[in-house]
Amino acid sequence: MEGNENRPVGGSDVSPVEQALAGGIPQRAGWYRFFFADERWEWSPEVESIHGYEPGTAAPTTELVLRHKHPDDQEAMAATLHDIRRSRKPFSTRHRIITVQGTIREVVVIGELLRDDSGDVVGTQGYYIDVTPARDALISDAVAEIADNRAVIEQVKGALSLVYRIEPEVAFDVLRWRSQETNVKLRALAEQLMADFAIVGGGERLPPREVFDRLLVTAHQRIRARSARAK
Repeated sequence: MEGNENRPVGGSDVSPVEQALAGGIPQRAGWYRFFFADERWEWSPEVESIHGYEPGTAAPTTELVLRHKHPDDQEAMAATLHDIRRSRKPFSTRHRIITVQGTIREVVVIGELLRDDSGDVVGTQGYYIDVTPARDALISDAVAEIADNRAVIEQVKGALSLVYRIEPEVAFDVLRWRSQETNVKLRALAEQLMADFAIVGGGERLPPREVFDRLLVTAHQRIRARSARAK
């Protein structure tokens, strides 16, 4: 992940994630950062909302983050956090959290290395994606775009649903979020992901989910690189 795609910075009060989730799409994704040295956390308003808080009302800490994990997932997530500190490697996990209202939500967390200006690893950063099935979630503002590009988008939705065990409408939310955050056309992103998935998923067994995480968050880079070579 590069530049200001990691979090909102600079002259805009609206983060890329907020832009991607505008227009009636449920707030299902946001960014976080965790610094190893002082165990300092940062999270976006979207991640705060996923945990049930009003934006700006909760300061994340390791204790708070772990307290929100579902009791059946809490021990595993504490072990994951310990392993991240020790191994300093990218990771992904799917688990349940409990909001302050007592609602159970399923989330996918994708984490990559956070480096300082000298290139040293100082923490982890990435995304929370709320993949809780949404019974009433309608994406009516995207119907025309889906119709025009139905085949490849449906293929990618199916692939994401299989890899992350999420509902098709949630898979589309994830795809559209990445499209708008990276300013890449939905169809171009879908075509790139299908090409990527065909390469890594051609064997009898699917590769680790971390492979798909990386493809998902870097697809726009390959699209831009190919476009630059074509000029």
